[in-house]
Amino acid sequence: MIGFLISLGIILLIIAGVQLVKVLDLSAELQGKGNENEVSTEGENRTNGTLYFLFMIAFFGFVIWLTARYKDFLLPAPASEHGQGIDDMMHLNLVIIAIVFFITNILLFFFAFRYYGRKNGKATFYPHNNKLEVAWTITPMIALAGLITYGLTIWNSTMSTTKYAPDEYLKIELYAKQFDWTAHYAGADKAFGKASYRLITPANVLGLDSTDAHNADDKITKELHLPVNKPVLLTFRSRDVIHSAYLPHFRVQMNCVPGMTTQFAFTPTKTTAEMRQDPFVINKYAKINELRHERLPGEEDVQFDYLLLCNKICGTAHNNMQLKVVVETEEEFNAWLAQQSTFIDNTTK
Repeated sequence: MIGFLISLGIILLIIAGVQLVKVLDLSAELQGKGNENEVSTEGENRTNGTLYFLFMIAFFGFVIWLTARYKDFLLPAPASEHGQGIDDMMHLNLVIIAIVFFITNILLFFFAFRYYGRKNGKATFYPHNNKLEVAWTITPMIALAGLITYGLTIWNSTMSTTKYAPDEYLKIELYAKQFDWTAHYAGADKAFGKASYRLITPANVLGLDSTDAHNADDKITKELHLPVNKPVLLTFRSRDVIHSAYLPHFRVQMNCVPGMTTQFAFTPTKTTAEMRQDPFVINKYAKINELRHERLPGEEDVQFDYLLLCNKICGTAHNNMQLKVVVETEEEFNAWLAQQSTFIDNTTK
């Protein structure tokens, strides 16, 4: 309701502004100032130039305020080996974009302020300059070539699944469907068996083939547990529509496509407990809980958890499609995994 009233208020303000402009035009016409062929005066041009300059100051102030106001709600430092490379590339791009953004907008508004239309003023006719053409063609080309080369280096390093020997990877399949995730851990053989949508039942949500020995000791869970500093190879499947597995704190994202498998390898470097002690995370969640208490008095505090999200709009409950992720020591992980029942045990109950 509040959103509707705000939208209605904005619409009414726009209508009122349009009507005010019409009234001013009619008033000028009645006073004999409404000649359509009349150009703006030097005073009007000076006023507009000054307003442009003042708008530039307000605009940049608003941009800086937004950055300072919401920077604490950004992601903390990456919790994976490859994550720092992703962040470095993003920061480099943002710095370059920010430099271009400020320079071009300063020039735009300053020129409107400095070179407003003056009576009897005459613009310089400057149709062409080969040196300028070369400069503003070669410079962006070199910058883009450098960024693309750097980006491809990061991409190839991030997407590589050959950094470790195949047996060193912990192999986990993430199964997506509207609107939840299921984690599937390979057994001692470190291999996944056959699966088919025809075999899906309430007791076998992944459609695993119970006659395939590779599936017998696999474990199916509704939480994703990962051992810290151990390479993980995630394989993705989808039952229904395209989903996108997104692990923001690890800088991991991969589409889950019906009828095919995709994969992503990474190494988590911070446990959940370590992230909860990170000063940035502590400050961020203090602000989150403060906002929650303002809007929902009596609500309990929330604490940091890694999450697996769906980053592809997949239906009405897309926003609730998430899975808790726990990063822990290898000893804690092994103890947790040992408590989980195997696929064959679940199907024979």
